[in-house]
Amino acid sequence: MTTTARLRHNRITLTLHTCRAGTGRPLLLLHGLGERAPRAVPDWASTWAGPVTALDFTGHGDSDLPTGGGYTCEVLIGDVDAALAHLGPATLVGRGLGAYVALLAAGGRPALVRGAVLCDGPGLAGGGTGPTSAAVVVPPAIGHRPDGWALVELATDVRPPDYATSFARLATQFSGLAQPLAVCATWRPPWLEAVADEPGVLDTTIDDALLRFAAVQ
Repeated sequence: MTTTARLRHNRITLTLHTCRAGTGRPLLLLHGLGERAPRAVPDWASTWAGPVTALDFTGHGDSDLPTGGGYTCEVLIGDVDAALAHLGPATLVGRGLGAYVALLAAGGRPALVRGAVLCDGPGLAGGGTGPTSAAVVVPPAIGHRPDGWALVELATDVRPPDYATSFARLATQFSGLAQPLAVCATWRPPWLEAVADEPGVLDTTIDDALLRFAAVQ
């Protein structure tokens, strides 16, 4: 049975789901744009020996909605930071948007992120590598989850490759792991191609990445 914990990130209350309890290092699942955290352990994660947890990002699932948007991936790092403060060291698996946030968290909290697996999913590309022409957009379904502001603002989030690789380098330099990042996505936008080319980044399958990260201290 799934259990939940309520965590605070500034004025937002987040929901962290425990899909499977246990002992040892947790696996923390980060969902894609517009999705919500799974309530059961995905088949591909069934071999993980420790607890399996999943976080609803701000504006998604059972977590709170901010007033008037203001979403950035850097804000979502704070969501992950709140989860890590609750869980302790964890291995991250991110889909789409969650993959990009997992990368940023691995660089920002290298001592707590014991491996990050970056996978395909909604929101993987974001808004490209640089600013585009301004657009006026009316988000759909204001007040509902997923928040319309989140869908609009995070889908146009700019992701320069050199910015992404700076976080990859922080992870490889300060995590203490020889290979702290694993790229498992089939389709790779420019930021992910750049990360995959960095020394110390694995290019592998989810099964292999989880096997490797389960063995690290």
